[in-house]
Amino acid sequence: MTVQSVMTANPASCTASTPLRDVAQMMVTHDCGQIPVVDEAGAPVGVITDRDITVRMVASGRDTLAGRASDAMSSPAQTVRLDSPLKDAVCLMEASRIRRIPVVDASGKLAGMVSLADLALNGKDQATMEVVKEVSSPGSEATAAK
Repeated sequence: MTVQSVMTANPASCTASTPLRDVAQMMVTHDCGQIPVVDEAGAPVGVITDRDITVRMVASGRDTLAGRASDAMSSPAQTVRLDSPLKDAVCLMEASRIRRIPVVDASGKLAGMVSLADLALNGKDQATMEVVKEVSSPGSEATAAK
């Protein structure tokens, strides 16, 4: 089974210069907690989560009204290819302690997202449990920013 078979295709995305308010509105509109940040060619350069905005901007007292995606995003983006085995995505999620991964096509352009929810909704219970266990382990700096 490949990543393409479980991913969410055509996710919302933004650029590094997108205002944070617009990024947050995309999260509301698309009912998601992470937006990939892409370059001019559509390749992921980072990701921004609702937690990134809260921790890196709001909690530290930075100006969220003037903020841009680049001010809060995590970079570089961890990605997997469309044709990657699902196991590769699970291993990357575990190793990087992340809950979502941008999926890219052969040219490196954003094509989708694969998340814990995608694994769970597609009956990959064991894979979902493994990732949740790794991502949720206490004391991880990665967990705090994701």
